[in-house]
Amino acid sequence: MAQKTQDKAAPQKQGGQKTQEKGAPQKQSVQKSQDKPAAHKSAAEEAPQEKIVPPMLLRYREVAVPTLREEFQYANPMEVPAIKKIVVNIGAGEANDNPKALDFAVDTLRVITGQQPVITRARKSIAGFKLREGRAIGVKVTLRGERMWSMLDRLINIALPRIRDFRGVPAKLDGRGNYTVGLREQLIFPEVPFDSIDKVRGMEITIVTSAKTDEEGRRLLKLMGMPFEEK
Repeated sequence: MAQKTQDKAAPQKQGGQKTQEKGAPQKQSVQKSQDKPAAHKSAAEEAPQEKIVPPMLLRYREVAVPTLREEFQYANPMEVPAIKKIVVNIGAGEANDNPKALDFAVDTLRVITGQQPVITRARKSIAGFKLREGRAIGVKVTLRGERMWSMLDRLINIALPRIRDFRGVPAKLDGRGNYTVGLREQLIFPEVPFDSIDKVRGMEITIVTSAKTDEEGRRLLKLMGMPFEEK
């Protein structure tokens, strides 16, 4: 009789296992419901954010373009002069005797512009300057788009006012609407720490525009805030 009672009790244990197995899908459904909110969060994070327009580009569109169209009577809006690119150049002629000078120039230009510079090399040999064809003589960076507008903003509003006894930059262009300004030292840019340079280096910044004449190019830069010398 004891064996029969044990045999009868066995199915009850199996039945208990079945109930536990039935309860397992409920846990999986709970896990799936917990995974769904995470998917919604990732979709919200991946949502595109509004693109911030650079302040100088906004000034060009809202101030420079309407004023130039009114003053020069452009029939087509595409005729209005625009800034195409900015080229920053640092000469490193002493790189032949001091190879590390080129590395310092590269690091300085990278910090100022936020872009990797290109090493410029001599196109021909000049015996008087002890220069051979192909030797590194400097570094340069060509900026377009957002970096161009950012560089123009920092040059006009931050770097130039930091020059000692600053009275404006020369108002002479190259005859084709392009403007080049020479700077005597790189420390006028606050991004360059004093301890990271080997010597004070000058640089040239060329602003290339689509203006057909110097008058149009000068007026464009004036409207953008370039502090020209007043005669």
